[in-house]
Amino acid sequence: MEIKDSLLKNGEISFIPSPNFGSEFQVPPDTIIVHYTAGGSAESAIQTFTNPSSKASAHLIIGRSGAITQMVPFNKIAWHAGESQYEGRTGFNKYSIGIEIDNAGILEKSGDKYLSWFGRVYPENEVVYATHRNEFSPRYWHLYTEVQIELVENVCELLMEYYPIKSILGHEEISPGRKTDPGPAFPLDKIRMRLLGPKRDSDGPENIPDQEMSVMVDGLNIRLLPDVNSEKIAKPLSKNQKVKIVEKQSGWVKVTTSITGWVSEMYLK
Repeated sequence: MEIKDSLLKNGEISFIPSPNFGSEFQVPPDTIIVHYTAGGSAESAIQTFTNPSSKASAHLIIGRSGAITQMVPFNKIAWHAGESQYEGRTGFNKYSIGIEIDNAGILEKSGDKYLSWFGRVYPENEVVYATHRNEFSPRYWHLYTEVQIELVENVCELLMEYYPIKSILGHEEISPGRKTDPGPAFPLDKIRMRLLGPKRDSDGPENIPDQEMSVMVDGLNIRLLPDVNSEKIAKPLSKNQKVKIVEKQSGWVKVTTSITGWVSEMYLK
């Protein structure tokens, strides 16, 4: 991917312009705000953001299969943050690029079913029971896909090459009590630590002495190499399965069960 004329280019990317945007940024954006759509599909979110009466938009929407739709050029102010404040700064639309991720958000358990606010039933392997950073009790959340998480990180890294990005924040952090996105199913802290945190002396692998972790989701793919496109080498790991960590590298961990392979660190705890 690359950015040209304030638009994301190459890869599975579409540009569907939204009428809902403001003027050009007075200063280059220095913050990325991550959201979930809280809807049933990327297409429904696009319909909302292209409706003038919604008075809402985002720069990008990332679908569950990895399709990216840009709706507002990166040099224009999108209307995604709303009433917002963080560390003394208010009105984050003026300073930030907004990334929406197709995700249903909070789910309610009814019997053995997991329901969204709009009535769709989600399977258990797409659900995590976790506590939000602004709450005290766990509840059910829709999981993000591997490719969505990887793309968000890749896009953030790319934006850092073109803009003076200093912060990657969740909507939940700039509008606490009003917003809950992207929620605990999204590994926001891990991504910003890797992109904005202290750098290791070497970009090579980090050896880990026999740390044990457990799988957070059902059906976690185990791969030959630390890459989402790498060959799957075994039956997917099951939820709560214990694994030993051998090595970490660029958001992936080499684990040992009965075999050794690579899984995304996002799905371990």
